[in-house]
Amino acid sequence: MLHFEELSFRMGLKVFYWPEKSQALFIDGLHFIFLNENQSPQQQWQEFCHELAHVLLHTGDQFYMSPLFREYQEHKANNFMYHACMPTFMLDELQLDDSTPQTVMKLQELFNVEYEFALKRLTQYLNNHRLVPNWNSEKR
Repeated sequence: MLHFEELSFRMGLKVFYWPEKSQALFIDGLHFIFLNENQSPQQQWQEFCHELAHVLLHTGDQFYMSPLFREYQEHKANNFMYHACMPTFMLDELQLDDSTPQTVMKLQELFNVEYEFALKRLTQYLNNHRLVPNWNSEKR
């Protein structure tokens, strides 16, 4: 299982816990991720991946951005979050073909995410997998 404390250490990111909404900050060239201390470990993992997207992909202060560009950045960060928490290459190894509650609960436990999160990511995966069959196989 991936642990964001280890990832942040290896990436040189400082992670702090506080009672406010999770966010990423850039101060004097350093990156900080603040996670809400009142969230479950699963929510903190999901939020860490969302904020990590801002660290890796974005610059600037959203306070000064146009609403549409801020919305675009949030959309990109959410997409990154789903793929970082439950990577496609790992889902490929599981050979998934259904979204029964049992499958979702198994993924929830395996990837340490919330049930609704696992269900949404599984739905994304299955929709893409069915639209492009064998896209990742070596038998092209």
